[in-house]
Amino acid sequence: MTMKPNAPTKAQLSRRSFMSKGVLAGGVAAGGALAAPAVMAQAPIVFKMQTSWGASNIWQEFAQDYADRVEAMSGGRLKIDLLPAGAVVAAFQVMDAVNDGLIDAAHSVSAYWYGKNKAASLFGTGPVFGGSSTAMMSWFYEGGGDELYRELTQDVMGLNVYGYLGFPMFAQPLGWFKGEVNTAADMNGFKYRTVGLAADLMQAMGMSVAQLPGGEIVPAMERGVIDAFEFNNPSSDRDFGAQDVAKNYYLSSYHQAAEAFEFLFNKDSMDDLDPDLQAILKYGVEAASTANTAKALRRYSADLTWLQKEAGVTVHRTSKEILDAELKAWDSLIPVLEEDPFMKRVMDSQRAWTEEVAFYELMNAPDYGLAYDHYFPGKLKL
Repeated sequence: MTMKPNAPTKAQLSRRSFMSKGVLAGGVAAGGALAAPAVMAQAPIVFKMQTSWGASNIWQEFAQDYADRVEAMSGGRLKIDLLPAGAVVAAFQVMDAVNDGLIDAAHSVSAYWYGKNKAASLFGTGPVFGGSSTAMMSWFYEGGGDELYRELTQDVMGLNVYGYLGFPMFAQPLGWFKGEVNTAADMNGFKYRTVGLAADLMQAMGMSVAQLPGGEIVPAMERGVIDAFEFNNPSSDRDFGAQDVAKNYYLSSYHQAAEAFEFLFNKDSMDDLDPDLQAILKYGVEAASTANTAKALRRYSADLTWLQKEAGVTVHRTSKEILDAELKAWDSLIPVLEEDPFMKRVMDSQRAWTEEVAFYELMNAPDYGLAYDHYFPGKLKL
């Protein structure tokens, strides 16, 4: 069902009516002076978008890639004024700000508003049934996930937003530790930073969890508020200075194996645009997704090498014992989560999709590790 639009607030004035009335008035007043309306018609519409990332984080650059594409595809008619976390609201508050019309749009992840409704985390940070991040983003666009997301945000929670997912992130590292962790027992008792349902998962594995924005992680580690953490990727971790507070970096985990960026838009602001500009905002997410993936592969790989060779970090692959313990922890959480009928519907949809498409993806994929080890022997330590 489609929600009736809320009455516009002062913060949500009609851009289209303003532009059309301005052009009409200009035409009447100007008489023979035709230049004034032409100039007005060329004035760009500006969308204020805040991210959940610091200005120096690579993800702010990813968001700028989106903004640049929107402006280029619109021929300059639509511009995005991109702001870092804290410019208007805190990193975890962007959903509220978009809903309230304080900003027109946000670039974030759904796990950051998990405190409002745990189902938010299922759109990127939920149980891992065997599908890759690409498979799960495909679920959003081809398996009914987008309609479930719309139902959660607009019908269940009554939010005045549209949301789209972009950039199927690589599985997130287990994270940074001061010493080695080879078994699940080694992790018991840690004070660990993560977000979303991953917090529930790590608590089920015997850790206490602090949910912190990226910019607060390293200071919390230095003060002893946490003693282990994850964020997302080698580039962001390097930018935070993770290598200065821990030297053991564990790649591979099931705690956040299929996340994506969330592109949020105030519903009134977006509805007020001409249809072609609405389409550019929506499908620009797909264009940025491709660009972000390519850039991430280049930059994440280079920064992982830097962490190893220049910063003295020991890079590990998480043990199968820990990965198995994560799956068992998810097994313990799923029945509790499914007590919520909506969450059960989402997970049932994800399971059905994963069973079908991951079967093809996994059965069809050759052993890339075997080929890599053939040409670069010993590097993977298989």
